[in-house]
Amino acid sequence: MTATLLSVRGLRKRFGGLVATDGVDLDVRDGEIHALIGPNGAGKTTLLTQLFGELTHDEGAITLSGEEIGALSTPQRVKRGVARTFQITQLLPDFTMLDNVALAVQAHDGHSFRFFGNARRDEALRARARQHLATAGLSHRAEIKVADLSHGEQKQLEFAIALACEPRLLLLDEPMAGLGHAESEQMVAMLSGLKGRVTMLLVEHDMDAVFALADHLTVMVNGQVIASGMPAQVRADAAVQSAYLGEDAHG
Repeated sequence: MTATLLSVRGLRKRFGGLVATDGVDLDVRDGEIHALIGPNGAGKTTLLTQLFGELTHDEGAITLSGEEIGALSTPQRVKRGVARTFQITQLLPDFTMLDNVALAVQAHDGHSFRFFGNARRDEALRARARQHLATAGLSHRAEIKVADLSHGEQKQLEFAIALACEPRLLLLDEPMAGLGHAESEQMVAMLSGLKGRVTMLLVEHDMDAVFALADHLTVMVNGQVIASGMPAQVRADAAVQSAYLGEDAHG
């Protein structure tokens, strides 16, 4: 059996009287695409935010390759190999695709962003950035400014930037959000092509994409995990159908 890369035990986060994550247990195996689904307000994004260190959990443990990382800052977790994309892209609109990824490569190497000139002059660094753009299917658009990109291309670019961190674990927060049918198909193909190379925890509402990609599926409702297993097994679970998938489980 493939080794567990990420293990979450008893993760709990409260906001006043609201329990956003309520004793969450989760295992993500090395090399898999693990999809995390559930209705709006289920606690999925809050869970990702805790895993990335942007939000401190109240109880529980987070381990990466056996190392407890729950007390580490976000930069420390990035150094351990955790990267993230967001529902809303976070890019530098007045710079080119290549500049954005080159800066991410430079930051991963430990250099300050104030040395932006290096990101534009260092050919070895830019070559690495071009490789990440190629993986994201964006080589032909490398010199285009971010402000001139389509929404789908911005999503792909954010993915390339995340890859520049050379992650072991990539947290994907709704990569299909706002994409058209053709763009969604491109994103699915790109993620599928990385299966086995980068471990991914995918939060997504697009069920076609989820069932096309996921090796393992976990369902959250009201901050709790109600089912976890192989996609076909979870899809057939009566509790999951009642709480979330409903008629779509058979579509």
